[in-house]
Amino acid sequence: MYITITAQSLGQHFTQSAAGYVTYLEKENQGLELDEMEHFFNQYGDEISAEEVVREIDCNTAKLKKKEPKFYSITVNPSKYELQKLENSSEDLKRFTRELMKEYAKSFNREINGRPVTVDDIKYFAKIEHQRIFKGTDKQVIENQPYATKILELKHSIRRIERGEEKGNIDRLKIKIAKLEKEAPHKQNGRRIIQGMKKIGDQGHIHIIVSRKDSSNSFSLSPGSKYKSSEVEMHGKKVGRGFDRDAFFEKAEKVFDKTFKYERNFAERYRARKNFINNPKLYFSALMGLPTNEKAVAFKMLRETGMPVLQSIPTNKVQLALKAFNRLKRGVDAAIKSSSIGI
Repeated sequence: MYITITAQSLGQHFTQSAAGYVTYLEKENQGLELDEMEHFFNQYGDEISAEEVVREIDCNTAKLKKKEPKFYSITVNPSKYELQKLENSSEDLKRFTRELMKEYAKSFNREINGRPVTVDDIKYFAKIEHQRIFKGTDKQVIENQPYATKILELKHSIRRIERGEEKGNIDRLKIKIAKLEKEAPHKQNGRRIIQGMKKIGDQGHIHIIVSRKDSSNSFSLSPGSKYKSSEVEMHGKKVGRGFDRDAFFEKAEKVFDKTFKYERNFAERYRARKNFINNPKLYFSALMGLPTNEKAVAFKMLRETGMPVLQSIPTNKVQLALKAFNRLKRGVDAAIKSSSIGI
């Protein structure tokens, strides 16, 4: 599971209304009949209109400054293994979202009127999506790019020959293009993967738009706070502040596992992925110490993803971890080949 928490984009090219983001989330509903659409929902309601979402978020901004985000977007991306555990993708993901948002509220280290924050204090709307496209940052697109560049150059040559601007053998160029298409390392249904291509299979994921202000429009609740769970003295007394992202990410996994009786592999755990970044040697030591079958599954997951993914990793730490990963990759590959199950 991969979760991101992102502040509303601000600047001269962005409106401070949620309308643009909500419109973006309606993209999969275009051309569908009403009973086929995925509607917005929240903790207690279903089939909430896009207009209501915009109105509720835009009106819940009391005392926020112009340069402060009015809302945050949370994206929850279950893995293919997690999605396989669901019986009804849409309804199961809705149920999970409602349990997840309870943990989101608990991750705020502050009080409202002398009590802890609860899900009833959170003004949010969520939407399930079932499609994903390959982006320019995806491994498959990046590794296919040298082939794409050569193919494009050859196609340009063919057009110039057809226009009489240069001489050449079009049939030979087409043979070269076919060879490059065949040699490209990543394909889907026999076609070279390119940016913008839809991903096949179950791509269910969750988009959540969360107001910066609580449901009473009185208190600011920022998951983007620079402060982790801590206390500070204000007006002579200690008060809590901050949002504990680590706790939220870990609780998200536990909620999913409990809700759907999912047996999470070592390679999927947030805490393990964090160790990969902070202490790669410890990570691989723990990986190699797993029982044989669990280790083989972990290696399979690592090979599919390339490396563990973690939210908000500083670039320098990623580079250090990648160096360690590459040093140990040869040993991982050897372990995969010698594992007791076919992968």
